[in-house]
Amino acid sequence: MKVMHYDAGLSTKALLCLEFSCILIDKEEEIMGSSLALTLLVSLLICLFQFTRCVSSVQPLCRSDERLALLLFKESLAVDKEASANPFAYPKADGWKFQGVDCCYWDGIECDHNTGHVTALDLSSSCLYGSINSTSSLFHLLHLRKLNLADNDFNSSQLPSRLGNLSMLTYLNLSTSSFSGQIPLEISWLSRLTSLDLSNTMGLEFGMFSHGGLKLERPDFKSLIQNLTSLKHLHLRHVVISSPVPNILVNLSSLSSLDLSYCGLLGKLPTSIFHLPNIQFLDVSNNLHLSGTLPATLSCRRLKFLSIRFTSLSGVLPASIGNLHSLELLDVTACKFRGPLPSSLGNLTNLTEFALLNNSFSGDIPSSLSNLTRMGFLSLGINNFNPSSIPSWFANLNQLHELHLPFCGITGPIPSFFANLTQLAVLDLKRNQLTGRFPVGITNLTQLESLSLGSNMMDGALPDSIFGLENLQILEIYSNRLSGIVEMDQFVRLKYLSVLYLSSNNLTLLSLTSPNTTTSLPMFSELGLGSCNLRRFPNFLTHQNQLAYLDLSQNDIHGELPKWIWEMSFDTLFLLDLSFNSLTGFHQSPTLLPWSNILFLDLSSNLFQGSPPIPSSSIMVYLASNNSFTGEIPQLFCSLGSVRVLDLSRNNLGGIIPQCLSKASKSLSVLNLNVNNFHGPVPQAWMNGSKLKMINLGKNKLTGKLPRSMARCRMLEFLDIGNNQIRDTFPFWLESLPKLKILILRSNRFHGEIKSREFNSVFPKLRVIDISNNGFIGSLPSSYLESWIAMKRFHVEHLSYMQSSFYDHMFMAGLTIPDEYNYSMTLTNKGIKMEYTKILEVFMAVDLSCNKFSGEIPESIGNLKGLELLNLSNNILVGQIPTVIGTLTNLEALDLSHNQLFGRIPWQLRQLNFLEVFDVSYNHLSGPIPQGRQFGTFPNSSFDGNLGLCGNPLSKKCEDLEASPPPSSSTFEQNHGVGLEWRGVLLGFGTGFLVGTGLGWVVVTRNLKWFAITFRIKVGRWPKH
Repeated sequence: MKVMHYDAGLSTKALLCLEFSCILIDKEEEIMGSSLALTLLVSLLICLFQFTRCVSSVQPLCRSDERLALLLFKESLAVDKEASANPFAYPKADGWKFQGVDCCYWDGIECDHNTGHVTALDLSSSCLYGSINSTSSLFHLLHLRKLNLADNDFNSSQLPSRLGNLSMLTYLNLSTSSFSGQIPLEISWLSRLTSLDLSNTMGLEFGMFSHGGLKLERPDFKSLIQNLTSLKHLHLRHVVISSPVPNILVNLSSLSSLDLSYCGLLGKLPTSIFHLPNIQFLDVSNNLHLSGTLPATLSCRRLKFLSIRFTSLSGVLPASIGNLHSLELLDVTACKFRGPLPSSLGNLTNLTEFALLNNSFSGDIPSSLSNLTRMGFLSLGINNFNPSSIPSWFANLNQLHELHLPFCGITGPIPSFFANLTQLAVLDLKRNQLTGRFPVGITNLTQLESLSLGSNMMDGALPDSIFGLENLQILEIYSNRLSGIVEMDQFVRLKYLSVLYLSSNNLTLLSLTSPNTTTSLPMFSELGLGSCNLRRFPNFLTHQNQLAYLDLSQNDIHGELPKWIWEMSFDTLFLLDLSFNSLTGFHQSPTLLPWSNILFLDLSSNLFQGSPPIPSSSIMVYLASNNSFTGEIPQLFCSLGSVRVLDLSRNNLGGIIPQCLSKASKSLSVLNLNVNNFHGPVPQAWMNGSKLKMINLGKNKLTGKLPRSMARCRMLEFLDIGNNQIRDTFPFWLESLPKLKILILRSNRFHGEIKSREFNSVFPKLRVIDISNNGFIGSLPSSYLESWIAMKRFHVEHLSYMQSSFYDHMFMAGLTIPDEYNYSMTLTNKGIKMEYTKILEVFMAVDLSCNKFSGEIPESIGNLKGLELLNLSNNILVGQIPTVIGTLTNLEALDLSHNQLFGRIPWQLRQLNFLEVFDVSYNHLSGPIPQGRQFGTFPNSSFDGNLGLCGNPLSKKCEDLEASPPPSSSTFEQNHGVGLEWRGVLLGFGTGFLVGTGLGWVVVTRNLKWFAITFRIKVGRWPKH
């Protein structure tokens, strides 16, 4: 046995290598059996060669100072399993103590092979919790080239500026690690960086970008990147930038990946960004205020991923987009694009995901899309494509996993070829005009996980075969014409089903289930069972403890809420809709509702009595109108710090309105206490910074004066104080409110003159004013009539309703919460009190009736071209009817009765072709009544009390009718630029609905006006699934 002597300075690996080499030579000696001297010489040479090679390949030990720095860094942070989101996360640094002295072999560490310096530290998803300050031993690792601390929790601490001292860094990833505050300028010193990822998720709740995470303000975005010219990857997702994209970004010619999503970017996106020669990944999505267009020529031929969703980019998709042959994902969802889709899209044969939902694309969907046979995701809905049936070429897209075609105007039945799209997991055809029976062929799609056919016109029964789709998780068939009986027991077969909407059909749901079946049903997260002919609370709900959304509205459920409902999903329920039933009450009063996270509660249109129930402090929308609640508003309502909408209208509540409701105006958007028995003063303490858009205190018994603090509600759009006992002068101090659209002061004790004001802009957005049945005196306020800018024009390009949007993009756990509250009002129109449950933005009305206004009707009334209702009746007005009223061609109701007007009825009023109600009774008018057109439809009562009038419809004939011919229509048109062409059409276009029969006259060029009117139908405030 040989005795080996080794140099103590050699590493263990070198010694092992030397010993192994020499052992091999020993073995050769035994085998060769040649002369000893020759053998020893050859063995020595071979051994030395092997030793030299082994020593040269051995990595030196890591430096002791860097090993100590790593251990100190580890000890400065805690380990918390909740600190990392990655399900495979584990504390890498915990294993260091078991992995030997040489830190180069520790988990997450890499060293330089020549020097032993630590060059890479990867502790991503390591469950680290704590903070990194400027004295951290991390900054002793000056030779680091790669630093990855992603997916940990650094407890909202700031990024340490000493990161800038790690000048060797080429890779820095601190994403999703809960850093916050300003990104330090020192990051820009890292000029060798090729990859920088500071992406964040902090603060993202209800908005479109973070508010509590990292920020780029001082230094700004430009300052950060101006020295980082070697960057290939720049990811700043959820970093608050709130500034334009700097043009110098296009100087980063090596850039291949850029993520600026959710950054609050402003201004225009530089088109040159689309000419970066190496760009492959570009995401600027979810920046609502980022505008711009796509360049006519797109030359980024390496681009694979392009997402500009939820931005304000506009214009058309250029034909050159077909040149991006490498493109695999194209997402322009919720932008402002328009025009036809270019047929060149068919050239993008590598495309697997294509989304253009919610734009204004028009024309036909190009058949060239049939070339995109690799397509797995396609979303085309909510655009202006020509209505048609689903094109047959869709059958070519047999790799589709998801197909989204909502709001596409699709007509006819669902085509049979859908049965061949066997890879489909998601099919969304809701809100179209699909007809026919429920397609049995769809039940062949055994991979289907989500089926959305809501808001169509499909009829017939729900086929039993639907319950064979064993992978189904979402089934939405609400708002169709489906009929028949559905037994809840059948859903036992769909064990993965979590979302079910059956509402608003002609279905009868048999909810009675056996105890065994009740526990076997799937756990639902969303249930829409409105209008399902239910007469009691479904008993299967007793075991549903994961519900987030429950709609039982518009059934016939009677009596009190059962006790067990208090334990149902008490910590998961976000939305509960029990409206339009016959529910009477609760088991205790005042009732504290148990759902700790409830956001939306609708108890309206029931028979509830007693005190209104008190929700948890999480509530945002509380609707309890049209019940029989009594007593005062509980003081606990003052603690609802998150409430956006509070509607207790149409009850029997009384007492004094709590002052705290005016102080809560920093969160409240809608306060509706209309039609109750409240007395005393209007709350006084309206706050600066108020978010209130609607205040409706009408039809109570309120007294005193209007508080001047209401002028602090700068966002106010709707104010109704009508039908109270307010004694005050006209609230001129409201006239500067920049957004006020509706002002109702009728039936109070307002008095005095409405004097002219000196301001240039008064009530600039006002569309409806009703100050009738008060004690105003003096002349009509001509200066106001001249300054109501919104009433001077009529636009119908975009039909919408007056409403309050009270939070942006409310989205919780996959559940979309309704975020709009439609304004409603009561108005006397055409002699009838009409309830407007929705108010079109284009509706305009002025009601100054039943006061003591005197003097003449001012000529400035002719400025209000958008008016549809004008009521000046029951005043003391004198003089002649101004001829300029004939230019108010939108008028549908004109009431000048019970005044002291004299002279003739102007022939120009014949041009009011939408006029349905005309009343000039009980004045001192004389002469012939204009004939023809709408005047042939008015009854005798419209002209009563004017002894000097003659002509149809009165029995008194005019002797001098021929001597006073009306001006020709051509003369009038020339003077007023109307350009009229007459056709016969149905008479009487109503403001709220179509009224009347028979033939009349209408302006063909005003078809949009007709369209606007026909859409004013009485519908529910909240869309029901």
